[in-house]
This record gives sequence, C-alpha cells and structure tokens, in this order.
Amino acid sequence: MSRRFPLEKTRNIGIAAHIDAGKTTVTERILFFSGRLRQMGEVHDGTTVMDYMAQERERGITITSAATACMWKDHRINIIDTPGHVDFTAEVERSLRVLDGAVAVFCAVAGVQSQSETVWRQALRYGVPRIAFINKMDRVGADFDRAVDSMRARLGARPVPIQMPVGHEDGFRGIVDLVRMRQISWQGEGFDCTQVFSEIPEELRMRAEEARHDLLEVAAEADEQVMDKYVHEEPVTEAELVAALRKGALANQFCLVLCGSALKNRGTRLLLDAVIDYLPSPSDVPSVKGHLPGREDKEVVRHPSDDEPFSALAFKILTDPHVGRLTFLRVYSGVVKSGQQVLNTRTGRKERLGRLLEMHADERTDLSELRAGDIGAVIGAKNTTTGDTLCDPAKPVELLRVVFPEPVVHVAIEPRTKADQDKLSDALQKLADEDPTFQVRMNEETAQTIIAGMGELHLEILIDRMKREFNVAANVGKPVVAYRESIRERTETKVRFVRQTGGRGQFAEVEMAFEPADKGAHFVFENATVGGSVPKEFVPAVEKGVRETLDTGIVAGYPIVDVKAILLDGAFHEVDSSDLAFQTAGAIAARQAIPKGRPVLLEPVMRIEVLCPDEYTGEVVMDFNGRRGRIEEMTVEEKTRKVLAFVPLAEMFGYANDIRSRTQGRVAHSMEFSHYEEVPADIANRLMENTGGTFRFE
Repeated sequence: MSRRFPLEKTRNIGIAAHIDAGKTTVTERILFFSGRLRQMGEVHDGTTVMDYMAQERERGITITSAATACMWKDHRINIIDTPGHVDFTAEVERSLRVLDGAVAVFCAVAGVQSQSETVWRQALRYGVPRIAFINKMDRVGADFDRAVDSMRARLGARPVPIQMPVGHEDGFRGIVDLVRMRQISWQGEGFDCTQVFSEIPEELRMRAEEARHDLLEVAAEADEQVMDKYVHEEPVTEAELVAALRKGALANQFCLVLCGSALKNRGTRLLLDAVIDYLPSPSDVPSVKGHLPGREDKEVVRHPSDDEPFSALAFKILTDPHVGRLTFLRVYSGVVKSGQQVLNTRTGRKERLGRLLEMHADERTDLSELRAGDIGAVIGAKNTTTGDTLCDPAKPVELLRVVFPEPVVHVAIEPRTKADQDKLSDALQKLADEDPTFQVRMNEETAQTIIAGMGELHLEILIDRMKREFNVAANVGKPVVAYRESIRERTETKVRFVRQTGGRGQFAEVEMAFEPADKGAHFVFENATVGGSVPKEFVPAVEKGVRETLDTGIVAGYPIVDVKAILLDGAFHEVDSSDLAFQTAGAIAARQAIPKGRPVLLEPVMRIEVLCPDEYTGEVVMDFNGRRGRIEEMTVEEKTRKVLAFVPLAEMFGYANDIRSRTQGRVAHSMEFSHYEEVPADIANRLMENTGGTFRFE
C-alpha cells in the first residue's frame, strides 16, 4: 500500500503561546478555511472543536493538547493545539518533543508574555523551527512593531516580518505581503470573509520598499545565490526569496513574523500558506537519534523513511470514555499496521497494537497503518506510558525521553464513602497515566493518599475530572507546598551493621561522607573505596539504601535534594554480608549524617508577572511585600505597569482572588515555577512545630 501523503507534503506543527493569546481561535480558523470544519467555533461561546472537554468550554481555556489534521494546497498538516496556562506546561513540552515546527501566537497588545517565554525555551530545547503570528491586530492598544520588539528583548529572538500591517486597532484593514509585494485586504465578515489582492497604495510604498530591502538582506545571509544577486543588485525572484527564507527559518537563524486577527478571520489563510512555505516536513528535520536499549554509548539513527525499521515515540496517553486507553504516537521511521506486534524498549516486552486511529480532537477515524512522519493514536498498548519508544523487535532503538518538571503543590484526598474507595484508586491511576506531572503517593505515617500537581488550577481541574468522568466523590484537603530538604556542610559517619539470629547473619560496615551538590543535581553517588574494602557487587545496594532514605526525608519528612553521597571505606564478611545488609547500612548512614550537615528546608519560588494600571502599582507591590516577595523589575508599557517578582509558593495560595479584590479586577497576572530557595529559619521552625517535629533549623 502506497503513502496517502508524500513525506515532503506533510507538516507536523503545534500552535503554542501564552494563555488568551488566541491559539485555539487560530486553530479553529485554520480548520474552517482548510475545509475540515463546516462551522467555526468560538472560545467565548464554548463551541470550539479543539477545546472539547467540558472544563475547557466552561473556563474558556485549553487544558489538554488536542490533535487534528487538515489539507491545504495538496499538503497534509497535522496540528496540535497546546494549552497556554503554566499549570499545563507538560502538555506543551511533550507536544514540542514530537513536532517538526511550531506557530508561536502573540497578542498584538501584550506582546511576549511569561508563558510565551516558557514555550519559546521549550521549542529551543528541541530545536523546533518557528514562525510567529501577531494576533489581535484589531484590539485597542495593538502595536505590531512593539510586539516584534518584545520578541527581540524578551526572547533574544531575531524576528523578521514578512508582512506589514495596514492600520491597527479599529483601523486594521489589511496587510502588505513583503515577499510578493502586494496588499491584501478583506471583504465581508464571518463565513463570507474573502481576501482581496491589490497594488500597494502609494502612501505605503516607501515603507514597504524599506521593509522589503531589510527582508532581502536577511534572505541573503541565509542563501548564497540570493546573496550574489543582492550584492550585484540583480532582481531576486519570488521563488528564490521564499527558498532562502525557508532555508534560514529551518536552520533557526531567524523567526518569520506574520500578523492578523483570527477572530475576524483576517490573516489565517496567509498563515496556512506560510506553514507550507516556511515550516519543515519530516524529511527536512535531522534524522532522529537514539541508542540501543540499555546501551547509551551505542548510538542508533533512524531516518524519516518508510523503508527504515519502525520506530515511534508515545507522547500522550488519554482515557477515552468510548474506546478506553488511547496512546498517541509520532512515527519517526518505518511503517506499522494494525494488529502488529512491536517492542516497548522501556519494559522490554512486546505490545500488540490494536486499532490505529487518526484523531480530530475527540473524533476518531480508523486507519490500516501509520507511516514515517505520521501522528496518530493506537488502542491496545496497555503497558505503554508517556515517553516510551515502540519499535521493530528485530531492530530495537530507544529514543530520547521527554523530561517533565516535578510537581510543586500537594493535597490530601480521600473517598467520601466506602463505595468510592476502589473507584478513587482507579481514577487516580488513569489520570496519572495521562499526565506525567500528576503524581499519586501514600503517606505511610498518616495513611493518606497524596496527589501532587503543578498548581492549584491543575489539581482543581483533575479533581473536577474525577467527579465528572469517573463519578468519584472525594474530600480534598487544602493545598500543601512541596518542600525539599538539603544540607549546607560536609559531614562524615561510620556505620557497623550486625545482626545474628542463629544461622547466617547480616554484616556490613560503611564509612560515608555527605556534602552539598550542585543545584539541580538532585542526588549524586560516588564510590571512593580502594582495595575492595566494599566489593563492587555491594556498592549499588549502598546507593539504593541512601537514595531511598533521602527520598522519604530525614529531618522534616520531605525529599532531600542536591546532596552528594561518597562511600569512603567499609568492610564485609565472606558469609554474612549481603545486598540487604549493605542497603540497611547505607540507610542508617544517611539518617545519622544528614542531621549533622546543617540541614536546610527549601521551598518552591514562583515567577510572577503582573500587568496593572499605574494607580494600582502601590497595591500590587505592597501585596508582594506582605508575601515575602522580591520585586525583580518594574517597567512601563503604554498606560500599564509591568511588575516582575519572585514569591514563595506558600504565600501565593488564593492570590488571584486577593489581587482582584484589591484592584477592582483590573490586573492580569501569570505565574510559573522558577526555582527552589532556602526557607528562613524562623518560618522553617514554625513549620516543624506545626507538624510535630522536634528538629530546629539554624
């Protein structure tokens, strides 16, 4: 069976941006104008196709990334619409991992906002080429040049406009296409909005010529042929200019910028043209690299071809009420057919893929096969989780996994009735399968079930889903901060573990040092023994004992991070020594040493950005001061002031309601996790007293 769509005519793109920049509206317009939808949905009416969950439609935000596909000018475009809220940043992370290109949407009024920066950094991490769409050009306060400048200032990007707006705010009536040197305006509204092509008006020609000259300069840097013509002042054809700009965009030398108003259907068809002209096909991106399972030193390369061995990355799990567990796949090489057996390199087990599906939000179409470059879903991969590689069992490869941030907010949850007990654990398991940043654990001391997520909204949505989708009634405690422990000083200890109960005993002796490690290192273990004082086969057991003890906490019961454990010396017994004995000795060493290393409590600190009218700046700053906040910078944008601050998460619960009431609802804020910082000793000791602990921090 031949390919449905040639590889070079396939585009795998994501629509990503800050919350409320208009991503979902852009996607809806793309689907309508490409003929995929008969009717356009509106976010404010709760009628969008891509935001299909009840919670998304009620709140007017995207919560989960939704996949769809459309056709435009004989090209197949697979699209993933991603969330903009920081609590759902994992959805963006895993989507960008498997996409070839992205459309970054920016608001013409606000420019680059905090989550825009996060998304941009994620795209840079995976080397994803981007084009930018400055949306909401018809809004009061819209300023194309200011939005482009904010890309330079805040993203360190090199934005290159290929369009120039004609008018702004209420007067936004068209754009000048700098590649083809023509004006495009629109007639009609809604379904009947049509594009009108015309000559560039005389009053705009000089500005357009200057902008075109700048564009040619950039294209010349990316392509030698255009450079030669540019230097010799020869005319550059449209095809040559497009090819040069495409070359530079794919190499991430610059970011091409377009503009429009998605809500008014202005500019989205031109955006579709740009996706085809300037974003890569699967054959344009570098071949994916992996390694042999269990052998990270043995690199394996898979080229985007149907003739290569099959390899795919599972990037999303979804529980569908009608068909059960769906696993979303990006196929990098080869072909897979429904019913085929593939290898999961994480588990080392084979999985039989049942039905293969093409997704359109929550609608499904059956497929007989998936080929290199395709994005689809599969029913039947029961043991596959996010980040797993599925491949040809005869030619195994393990692809780079997606790395997700640690959750920062915890709450206790318990079933309301005995009948809800089993349903609760089932619901939590399914939600944890879907979302790698949602974690579930048992507190052995209190026998409570603890759930952890990226923020209040994240947990609120998941608890709401539990009630609606799984019909589970549960009582939920107040949010609790995910503190961490660490140490300030090096400390050493010697442990001799002996147990003799008749017959074979247990013996292990270890001498260990614990010292602060680099920030973000989490846990480092070093074996510094010489002369076989601790046999090599017992060293992993010592590491395991230390690691497990640090994970459960010692001083305040929180996981211990950024610590280096060094095994200095030890002793063993030919008969009585065992893995268990050395594991126990390692655990005891950690419990003895950590309290002597001047322990410190760490708390998550959030990066808060507030936009407010000038007259409320004092209220905002005073509020931050009362929350142990640190003002980083204050800037003026038009008639509003932007305040950037770092505030401990423990002080931020309920912030949205508080600041709304203080400022009559006239502020906009965004918040994202920044880093961990030491908790002042007096507050740390107060926390210890509240939890019944006796240790005192210095």
